[in-house]
Amino acid sequence: MYTNILVPIAYETGHDAAAELGVAQKLAAPGAAITLLHVMDPVPFFAIDYMPEGYRDELVRAIHADLQRQADMLPDGRVVVIEGDAAREILDWAQDNQADCIVLATHRSDTSLYGSTAARVVRYAPCAVHLLR
Repeated sequence: MYTNILVPIAYETGHDAAAELGVAQKLAAPGAAITLLHVMDPVPFFAIDYMPEGYRDELVRAIHADLQRQADMLPDGRVVVIEGDAAREILDWAQDNQADCIVLATHRSDTSLYGSTAARVVRYAPCAVHLLR
């Protein structure tokens, strides 16, 4: 059983995080913290001038509210929304916050076993990683 579980959530068409959250709850020790983390891609430099004023702030608020709704269904659910490279930010958060397990969907985009983010997290994680296909 784990006491500090990180669940990275990707917003992709057709993806439902229910499976990851269910597994995290099953792996959680009594009183465990489960953190839902979303990593936003940075806006490309060439596109910044074309984005509407306040676009990014509104998007962060909407994502945070959606994750909070999901976290509220967990005994000790927490929410973090950050920007950067998904794999790097997941690994850094896990290291900095002493996560003892990462529950991650594979999000494969082709016929490989799992996507590039999952591959990097599995390879470099400072803790156990539970992959869902």
